Amino acid sequence: MSNPLTLSVIKADVGGFVGHSHMHPDLLEEAQEQLERARLRGPLFDFHVTSCGDDIGLIMTHDQGVDSEAIHQLAWDVFMNCTDVAKGLKLYGAGQDLLSSAFSGNVRGMGPGVAEMTFVERTGEPVIVFFADKTSAGAWNLPLFRMFADPFNTAGLVISPAMHAGFRFEVLDVKQGRTILLETPEEMYDLLVFIGASGRYIVSHVYSKTGEIGAASSTQRLSLLAGHYVGKDDPVCIVRCQGEFPAVGEVLEPFSMPHIVQGWMRGSHYGPLMPCRFADANPSRFDGPPRVISLGFQLANGRLIGPKDMFDDPSFDESRRLCNVIADHLRRHGPFEPHRLPMEEMEYTTLPDVMKKLAGRWSAPHEKLDQPAKIPTSA
Repeated sequence: MSNPLTLSVIKADVGGFVGHSHMHPDLLEEAQEQLERARLRGPLFDFHVTSCGDDIGLIMTHDQGVDSEAIHQLAWDVFMNCTDVAKGLKLYGAGQDLLSSAFSGNVRGMGPGVAEMTFVERTGEPVIVFFADKTSAGAWNLPLFRMFADPFNTAGLVISPAMHAGFRFEVLDVKQGRTILLETPEEMYDLLVFIGASGRYIVSHVYSKTGEIGAASSTQRLSLLAGHYVGKDDPVCIVRCQGEFPAVGEVLEPFSMPHIVQGWMRGSHYGPLMPCRFADANPSRFDGPPRVISLGFQLANGRLIGPKDMFDDPSFDESRRLCNVIADHLRRHGPFEPHRLPMEEMEYTTLPDVMKKLAGRWSAPHEKLDQPAKIPTSA
């Protein structure tokens, strides 16, 4: 396929079964039917419907380009119709990611998470799509850094002539809406200044030094869009593999260590990100721990050949075991940091509503307790 192809991945929480743990099959069936009709009449080349936890995910190929109104309208209609199904089943949080009742030309800023990229298919085009649940948009920072900039993870950075020049990272400041491009290995330390603060600075795209796009992630933060807590962001990420990009095994390797991410229960806790099989993407313990699934595809003239469940591999069992050990340890902290998020992040949860009723109870510091008591004199 010599013409540019666009791969769009759009997800939303349109209703959980039961609670926030899983996706009801009726919603998946509704999405499947709608996208099949769209494929027959155009503009879709191919699609795949999936779920991770209580989020429904749409993976679509087409030639409409990034931010296409037609594709985003289609996704929005699917989510709205699935929300109607969810409401009929009284599923929890039906339509909670849809921050408006009317489509405005693009789902960015309206709640759903979006990752898209346009490229010309190579002779071999392996792509991995990651979906995460119960975590935030910055969850991809560490894995993307390791895939594209860490030679201890990605051997190709050292031994492959196609990758030896390094990569270019685009980082978004989600609070000020600005981006910066930083090159590795030359500006690696500068890059880490920002992306280590994954609540604010998010890797949105990674490019080769020749300008080819290698990765795209969703950067939407629901709390910042809505001004209050409406659920976690549950991000998605697309990574192209092989050739001038990391090999499939190098893309998966970062998840052998369950790194700590924001999210979990009520979007208010830190927890380990567990790489799991499709069948295990049903977070229920304390609404977690956070999960990530990995769908592998070969693209062939716009067709999605797959998916292959890339974490359905016993070599990730140790990571899953360690994830549970870390989860046990953090859970024992209960409402105390570092399990609970720091106060500046809790400002975007429901905690401020609890604090309001105590606002009038604060006063100037009392006298020190070690001061001698004042004894009243008799009249």
